Amino acid sequence: MDKHDPAPGAGPFGLAWFLASLGVLFAASIVAYYAVRVPMAEAWDEGLPPLPVILWVSTLVLLVSSGTMHLALQGARRDQGAKLRWGLYLTDFLGVAFLVLQVVAWRMLYERAGAPALETLYGVTFYFLTALHAAHVIGGLVPLAITTYKARRGAYSSEESTGVLMCAMYWHFLDVVWLILFAVLVLVG
Repeated sequence: MDKHDPAPGAGPFGLAWFLASLGVLFAASIVAYYAVRVPMAEAWDEGLPPLPVILWVSTLVLLVSSGTMHLALQGARRDQGAKLRWGLYLTDFLGVAFLVLQVVAWRMLYERAGAPALETLYGVTFYFLTALHAAHVIGGLVPLAITTYKARRGAYSSEESTGVLMCAMYWHFLDVVWLILFAVLVLVG
């Protein structure tokens, strides 16, 4: 087997299957959210503040990070090492910034609502959905950091950019999932 051939089940095709299974997980979580939310329409958010505005900022940060990840992939495919590295550095930074903003949003909701933020179905589902996504962002930062390290060592080129492609696929997937989750939280409440 050539060193560039992925192991069976690995590579972008294997990642696509993994992302499909994660998509089912997130879809099931949203369906569960609706199943809990709809019967409780009247008393759902009684006494709880609206979503923290900082979630809009974290959403923008995640969208920008998807753009920087795309730049990194372009850099790898065009043998533009500086573009690749800077795109990855910025994506790493923005991914961490997104998580920090999420923690700030969680804290803001808790400080405004107190215990009901954790004791009501509204609070539990909000924290569950956003924490589920945050856990997957953390999971994405690990291979992203490894890919960034490898990029610094010159491991990627127009002929071999599979690692960067796989990080980009996962990162863009997380972006789309967050947009859907955020829309559900904002529009449905």
